[in-house]
Amino acid sequence: MKILRKRPRLLISLTLAVVAAVTVTVAMVIQANKMETLSPREERDRVASGTGVPSGQVDCRKAKCIALTFDGNPGEPTDRLMDLLKQYKAPSTFFLEGRRIHKFPDVVRRIAKDGHEIGDHTWTHAVLTDVSDAQIRDELRRTARAISGLTGSEPTLMRPPQGRTDDRVSKVAKELGMAQVLWTVTAKDYETDDSALIIKRVLDGASRDGIILLHPLHKGTVPAMPSILQALSKQGYTFVTVSQLLAPAKAEPGKIYR
Repeated sequence: MKILRKRPRLLISLTLAVVAAVTVTVAMVIQANKMETLSPREERDRVASGTGVPSGQVDCRKAKCIALTFDGNPGEPTDRLMDLLKQYKAPSTFFLEGRRIHKFPDVVRRIAKDGHEIGDHTWTHAVLTDVSDAQIRDELRRTARAISGLTGSEPTLMRPPQGRTDDRVSKVAKELGMAQVLWTVTAKDYETDDSALIIKRVLDGASRDGIILLHPLHKGTVPAMPSILQALSKQGYTFVTVSQLLAPAKAEPGKIYR
């Protein structure tokens, strides 16, 4: 009888614990979505009038700019993608995962040599809001060192996997000298191999000062790129890296840009 009496209490306690856990998770997601993000235009407007961009660089205060960004491992078909970007004169930003960087050193070096920007996408694609401060630091630092070892330059931009960030992630990013970059358009190419759908999603969402998220290793992405590059070029867009999109402002470590 005592066991029977205790069982309802146990079930109630377990139920309350589950509800509490779900409430905390939902609160964290809401908080992350409410975090302040800065647009490239806002950052450019903060700079004193008359401040120029570096010589030879596009001034996105005047040009209709858009930034293509690519997430993931630097493996094949990244070379094919870079051939297309070179053809359309489209400098882009690559957010690289660290764990396979040393398997493709020539690809990483070519990304930098071709004038693209390299950002940090963590070592193992860990969701940073779900791990400790120490692991956040390790995920970013290991990748930054791997990139620096191959290119001679440490990244100043990072992209949190799944776009998940919070105050802890921002604090560590600031400590490591990295700004956070989210996006304005995603093709959701991780959900489909349909190149036509990927093209449609990108073109439907494209706008001036936009940041487009793509993943080269998914099958439909690189085949979609010629149509995306051609269409955006015809619409008068100038392709730039994320840092070029912000110029003459500079990305501030810890801040979140979208």
